[in-house]
Amino acid sequence: MARRLAEAWPGEVKLHSGPAADQVRAAWDACDTLVCFLATGATVRLLAPLLSGKHSDPGVVCVDEAGRHAIAMLGGHAGGANALAGRVAEALGARPVVSTATDATGGTPLDSFGADLGFRLADPANLARVGRAVLDGEPVRVVADATWPLPPLSTVDGEGATVIAVSDRAAVAADLVYRPPSLVVGVGASRTAPAEQIEALIEAGLAEAGLAAESVRALGTIDLKAGEPGIVEVARRHGWPLVTFTAGELSAVPVPNPSEVVREAVGTPSVAEAAALLGARAAGRDAGLVLPKRAGTMATVALARLVPRGRLVIVGLGPGAEDLRTPRATEALRRAAVVVGLDQYVEQIRHVLRPGTRVLSSGLGAEEERARTAVELATAGHSVALIGSGDAGVYAMASPALQLAGADVDIEAVPGVTAALAAAALLGAPLGHDHAYLSLSDLHTPWPVIAGRLDACAGADLVLCLYNPRSARRTAQFDEALGIIGKHRAPDTPVGVVRDASRPGQRCLRVSLAELAADPSIVDMRSMVVVGSGRTTTIAGRMVTPREYRWLS
Repeated sequence: MARRLAEAWPGEVKLHSGPAADQVRAAWDACDTLVCFLATGATVRLLAPLLSGKHSDPGVVCVDEAGRHAIAMLGGHAGGANALAGRVAEALGARPVVSTATDATGGTPLDSFGADLGFRLADPANLARVGRAVLDGEPVRVVADATWPLPPLSTVDGEGATVIAVSDRAAVAADLVYRPPSLVVGVGASRTAPAEQIEALIEAGLAEAGLAAESVRALGTIDLKAGEPGIVEVARRHGWPLVTFTAGELSAVPVPNPSEVVREAVGTPSVAEAAALLGARAAGRDAGLVLPKRAGTMATVALARLVPRGRLVIVGLGPGAEDLRTPRATEALRRAAVVVGLDQYVEQIRHVLRPGTRVLSSGLGAEEERARTAVELATAGHSVALIGSGDAGVYAMASPALQLAGADVDIEAVPGVTAALAAAALLGAPLGHDHAYLSLSDLHTPWPVIAGRLDACAGADLVLCLYNPRSARRTAQFDEALGIIGKHRAPDTPVGVVRDASRPGQRCLRVSLAELAADPSIVDMRSMVVVGSGRTTTIAGRMVTPREYRWLS
């Protein structure tokens, strides 16, 4: 089993051999995480003498002799054992066993709260107490200097509430404080400016502004100073990325304290202030100076704070079956603090959402409203998931959302299994060659346009996947569509009609084009109609469109 993990994760795994106690001791100091193929009792006895603290010990996963369970034994969150248990289980076909309280209840773990945003926990001393308050439903309040795309957290406001703060301010009255990566330090320096002077200026500037060094996300300067030893050394000491900008980029930034002396020297009237602002704007949707430039004998520094960018994830839920929703879609739903969607789709995934998730659902016909709401909330800085069935980019919510969204919000699309693919899998292999998707709904597209496209695709001998084919009130268009197709296809052309693919009540029919034309009532709005091409045939009751590989001819 250890070799199987090494093969599954090349370059990540080191295999140990020899007595188990020697193996554990050797791996303890050398590895980030351990997988022990031992009984849990034996693993506990081997680990006990090595333990020092939850934030420094490696994560440990224990796998039983039969490979049935991958148990997160130690360092579930901080050590990465919970995530590792899932990976091990997937690789070995085992079941992950995770017992940490927040994971067991489906909540957001506080020791990794905002970790994907770059948050740092200022002091973990109260972590267990605050986590217990959240789990017990006690009054807990989250306060933040700005609107960040936070994960969902089940909180209840009330008297004497426990306070969780997201703040870059040095002095914060809260039970638990997270430092967001909200600050960028701009630096200008003369040649051979010592790192000690630059560092002292930065520390003095942070103290003057009352800001925490843990919230500095980057050091910014002009590209001419990209290799300046003092600047490079300060960045290295603090683990801050060094970002650089050209004189042209910097000179285009309005600043409160431009200098003609600096312009003559490097081609821009500002380095520190402009670099701080540019660095912060690159990471957020806007930025402002929180400390104008402060000068030393050989260097200047300035501080800028970014306005966080919100997140909009457009999620395709698949055709309806739980096991046809992708793991990435489930992860996105659990990360979002706000979920926006059609009421019937929301009900499909409500059980997946974490406690504290805000749900905004609406009925049929409110697509534009849902798209606008999701974009507005994400633009305001929140973490939002906009859901749609199948693939959200195919006749679903991605298009109206992207028409409304600007460049000041981060957007990700999570693909899903489309209705056409789900139907095709049930019918056989009708999409083995070129095919076209067409919607017969004339709610947003004039029918003559749809009819023209249908005629062109049918004339090109493409397999046709017809979405929204027929409703209780809209029947004439489907009859006309069959007539258009009939001009180009033989009466015995195979046709598949799949209703509620992968959902309860699923129905799958295979008929000829002539049979469908004789009884079009078997089709409704919840049906997907797949019309074969001139090459599509039926083999053993299954629709097949030959790929026409040369080796088959």
